[in-house]
Amino acid sequence: MKTIFVDGYNVINSWAELNSIKNNINLESAREKLIEILIDYSEFKGYKIFLVFDAHLIQGNSGEKIKVTKNLIVVYTKESETADSFIEKYVNSIGRKYEVCVVTSDNLEQQVVFQRGSTRMSSIEFYNEVINVKGKISLKAKKIASEKRYNRIEDRLDDNTFKILDKIRKDDKNS
Repeated sequence: MKTIFVDGYNVINSWAELNSIKNNINLESAREKLIEILIDYSEFKGYKIFLVFDAHLIQGNSGEKIKVTKNLIVVYTKESETADSFIEKYVNSIGRKYEVCVVTSDNLEQQVVFQRGSTRMSSIEFYNEVINVKGKISLKAKKIASEKRYNRIEDRLDDNTFKILDKIRKDDKNS
């Protein structure tokens, strides 16, 4: 299974929609929207995603990992630990054993994780990937909806045949 580490604030600041939510509403709403997006993406692709947010400036913070779904884990780093250092530590331990990708637009971070066995993707490249997957999800949903629509006999009949059979049904019911 592919594992993706996402630098949450880097993505929020890079994606116009999320940045707008952050600036016009609040940061918490932007985080929640990113989580919603990644739930769909991770479930569709079957990837394990660690969405990492810096919380290193919060004194006394012991960090937190929240398993949102089987494939999405949200991490708030502990005091004095940046998202970059958290990601580097995990990539260092699994980067050469498993397929790992790090999403960040931080050039230095991209170089470090690449040296430790991970592939890297910029936040904008990841945005395009997510939009592509969103389109595939939409097409799949439409296909499922259209298949369900044709499970009823009346959905498969032309109007004239349906009217004739409906008249027979009503006449039979009244007899």
